[in-house]
Amino acid sequence: MNATMIQFFHWYSEGDCKLYDEAAKAADYLKELGISAVWFPPAYKANGGGYSVGYDPYDLYDLGEFDQKGTIPTKYGTKEQYVNACKTLQESGISVIADIVLNHKAGGDEKEKFHAVKVNPENRQENISEPFEIESYTKFTFPNREKKYSDFEWNFTCFSGVDYAEGQEEGIYQIFHDFGDGWEEMIDTEKGNYDYLMYNDIDHRNPFVREELDKWGKWYHDQIHFDGVRLDAVKHQSPVFYKEWLYKLRENTAKNIFAVGEYWAPGEVNLLQNYIDATEGCMSLFDSSLQQNFHIASKEGADYDLRKIFDETLTLLNPAFSVTVVDNHDTQPLQALEAPVETWFKPLAYALILLRENGYPCVFYPDLFGAHYTDKDKEGNDQEIFLDKVEKIEELLKARQQFAYGAQKDYFEDANCLAWTREGDDEHAGCAVVLSNKDAYEKPMEMGERYSGKQFYDFMGWFSEKVTIDENGWGNFPVPAGNVSVWVHE
Repeated sequence: MNATMIQFFHWYSEGDCKLYDEAAKAADYLKELGISAVWFPPAYKANGGGYSVGYDPYDLYDLGEFDQKGTIPTKYGTKEQYVNACKTLQESGISVIADIVLNHKAGGDEKEKFHAVKVNPENRQENISEPFEIESYTKFTFPNREKKYSDFEWNFTCFSGVDYAEGQEEGIYQIFHDFGDGWEEMIDTEKGNYDYLMYNDIDHRNPFVREELDKWGKWYHDQIHFDGVRLDAVKHQSPVFYKEWLYKLRENTAKNIFAVGEYWAPGEVNLLQNYIDATEGCMSLFDSSLQQNFHIASKEGADYDLRKIFDETLTLLNPAFSVTVVDNHDTQPLQALEAPVETWFKPLAYALILLRENGYPCVFYPDLFGAHYTDKDKEGNDQEIFLDKVEKIEELLKARQQFAYGAQKDYFEDANCLAWTREGDDEHAGCAVVLSNKDAYEKPMEMGERYSGKQFYDFMGWFSEKVTIDENGWGNFPVPAGNVSVWVHE
C-alpha cells in the first residue's frame, strides 16, 4: 500500500472538543481512501487554553486532563477523547502522528529575575544593550497538575531568551546562565542566528532539560502509542538536540518512530539538505520549495512552465526524505506564511504528489473536507474565507492506492502539459497521468507491450471514450484544459 498522510486540522479548525471525535468517526472513510497516517495538532495544554491551536505550549503533560489555563479539555477535546481517537484509528490500520513543539514554552506561572541583554531582532548576534537584570514569566510550576507524571519545574536556566521583560519595551532578550553562552548553533544565518522564535525559547544545552524531554517523550508515547512525530520549527532548534532526542525516543519505545521536521525555507533546498546531513538522516522534512512552486504555478496560470515544477525541491534532490504538501495551516489564507495554491491548480498539484514515485504525500484537511472561517487580513479588515474540497480528490487518492505503482516514465517535453506512466507491478495495474495548465491535450505515451490491445478509461470521469493501447504498447491519452486525467486499465 502507498503511504499517505493527512493533516487532520487547520489553523481555524472548529473548537468545542469536536476534532478528536470527528477523527474517530472518519476512520473508515479515511481507510477507504487509502490514508495510512493521521497527523493531529499539538495535543497538550497551551497558553491560549481552549482557544489555542496548540503552538503556544504550556504543559506538555496535560493532554486535556487538568484544569489549567481556564479549561480542562484543549480546543480539540479531553485526554479521554484523544486516547479514544488514536486507538480507533490504529485499530483501523491508520498510524497516528503526534505534533511535537519543543522549541518554546508560553504562559509561565511565576516571574523570576535574572540577567539578560537585549539584541537586535534583525541580527540576534548584535547586542543593543549592556547586560542588566530583567523580570519575566520563566517559572513553570503547573500548580493544578500537582506534580502528577513529573515534578520537574522550569526556570530561567531552561531558556535562552524571552520576548517579555516586566516594565521594558517589547524585544528579544538573551538570557545569561551557566548552561550556554549565546544562542545555540543553527544551520542558517538568517537574522544572524534564528535560534529565538517566540515566547520562552527552550535551551536544549541544559542537561536537565534534555533529560526531562527524553522522559516526556517516552511518557507521551505510552499514553497514545503514536507511530510518528511531526517536529515543529526545527530550523530554530539545534540539530544536535533532535538527533539525540529521536535516538532516545526510538530506543525507549523500541519502535522505529517516523519523524518529519518543519524547516520552512521555500526556494532554499540546500538548507533542508544541510539539516538532513546535520541530523544524520534521522528525520524527513516537508518540501517547502515544492509547495512554493505550486503556489507560483497556480498564480501564473498558463504562463508557468510546468517543466520547472520540481526545480530546487527536496523531492528532486533527496526524495527519500521529502514529505510533500499542497497547503498547510501556515500557508492557508490569512496565516503568517500565507501562500495558498489556487483552487483550479490543486487537482494538478495533488496528482503531482500522489501519483508519482517520489515523496511521502500529506493531504491538508480543508482539501478533503472543505473549510470556512473569518479572520483579519494584514490591513486589519475582516475577511471571510471559503476553502472548497478539492475537485475529485477522492478519485486521486483512490488512484494512488490502486494504480500508482511500478516504474515511472516521464513525458515532460511540453511547458503546459506534463504526463507520465506507471507500469504497475505484480499486484497492481499501472496508470497514465496527463495534466495541463492551459489547453486540452492528447499525449502519446508508452504503457508497455503487456497492455497491447487493452482499453484504458479516464478514472477521473472527464472522458467517456476509451483509449486502446496499440501493438507496441503505446496510446494517445487526452486531458481537459487546465485539469488532470488519470487513465487506467479496465
